[in-house]
Amino acid sequence: MKRLRPYLAGAVAARAGDEMSGPALMLAGFALSGSTTEASSLLAGITVAAAVGGPVLGALLDRAARPGRLLAGALVLYAAGLGMILVGLGRLPIAVNVLIAVFTGLLGPALSGGWTAQLPRVVSRAELPRANALDAMTFSIASLAGPALAGGVAELLGAPMAVTVSVVLIGMAVAGAWTLPARSGSARDTNSMIGDLAAGARIIVRRACLARATLTSVISCIAQGMLTACIPLLGERVLGGAGRGALLLSCAAISALAANAVLARLPRSVTPDTLIWVGALIQAAALALAAMGQPAVLIVAMLIVGIGQGPQLTALFAVRHREAPEHLRGQIFTTGASLKITGFALGAAAAGPIATWSLTGALVLAATLAVFAALAFWIVPPRTRVSEGVLGQHRPRPRLVRWR
Repeated sequence: MKRLRPYLAGAVAARAGDEMSGPALMLAGFALSGSTTEASSLLAGITVAAAVGGPVLGALLDRAARPGRLLAGALVLYAAGLGMILVGLGRLPIAVNVLIAVFTGLLGPALSGGWTAQLPRVVSRAELPRANALDAMTFSIASLAGPALAGGVAELLGAPMAVTVSVVLIGMAVAGAWTLPARSGSARDTNSMIGDLAAGARIIVRRACLARATLTSVISCIAQGMLTACIPLLGERVLGGAGRGALLLSCAAISALAANAVLARLPRSVTPDTLIWVGALIQAAALALAAMGQPAVLIVAMLIVGIGQGPQLTALFAVRHREAPEHLRGQIFTTGASLKITGFALGAAAAGPIATWSLTGALVLAATLAVFAALAFWIVPPRTRVSEGVLGQHRPRPRLVRWR
């Protein structure tokens, strides 16, 4: 497990910077323009291109002899893109800044799925269950630290400085990515890039458990994007300051981290597939509560959001590790991440104008989408299931996994 430490350190830094960059860009755009639509456009711009960037980046990672070095380069370019947006805010037209955000967003999956896909080369198969849980928890830690830093730095030093801090955090992860293990054997180059992309897409569509998990998680992310776009207005109208709204995301991160820790110790049995659709329903209930617009209720709602999001993410990783063939693992993780990021972007882009018209209406729509995410899980007919736990560990009994 010694090699896991630099992996986790790099993952936390990169993901905290990533989680910070979205709220920081929104707050910076909102501070300079006073427009929720323009602020949400920056968030949408940096995420929407992931649909293209994720699959291509994943295919390159699957073919690279040293995928860690490719990840390091992607991190450097992502940080540089954030820096360009920061320089352009207030100086360039919003359309130009959004365009820069779009190109930067092509590399977004490097901070999420690109890291996680390397995990089986960092630890042994026996260590993978625990490592998978720790890896999933880095997202919760990053979700806790990122928005809190964004809101705190924006309040104390201004929103532009929050973007600068996110750039520094992402830069700190470069060394960890550079030292990730090389691929055993030679790099894959027998198939064309297009062939690899098609193969990865087929796996996601044809493996029922993977298709179900992907569909539900993507729709859940649309609802999450809508909620995030509403955060500045929620902070301003309910908590007395737009910067304070970013701290609400930290409430969700705290409960997500706690939920994963508690679930890992419960003696009852549960499958990762079940956690994915149940997590969507929990988020739907929380979003409905948030629409009430009361400070105490809003904080409780954000805590409930995390209870749904945390276990859902851990379960999603388990399904991907379980279902992904080794030679397509990087592509499946980055493609899955890119689809989620794109869903998030669509939700954020749609929620900006809707929230300007009706904040309550935007939150109710997000809650409705979260319910649909749970229902969508059952659209894909079930087929043969592999008996494997939420943390990626095989079990002797079919369909059940014992939390420990």
